[in-house]
Amino acid sequence: MKLNMVYFARLKDSFGTGQESLETDATSVAELLVELRLRGGSWATELGHGKTFRVACNQELAGPDSALRDGDEVAIFPPVTGG
Repeated sequence: MKLNMVYFARLKDSFGTGQESLETDATSVAELLVELRLRGGSWATELGHGKTFRVACNQELAGPDSALRDGDEVAIFPPVTGG
């Protein structure tokens, strides 16, 4: 399946890209995160256990068990606070 990935803020800088088209067999957010961590380097560091980040699927917050479908937009970003 093909996902449209979008990365924001420090993740965009760390990964060296703000977006990519990703071919994957992952069917859930948890499986996708495992796949991305396996890239190693900053992917493993920034998306590692204990790191704080959020995932949205089609502009709605998604949890680890959230299902993924072909053509979904998946955004990964640090939590944001306003003031």
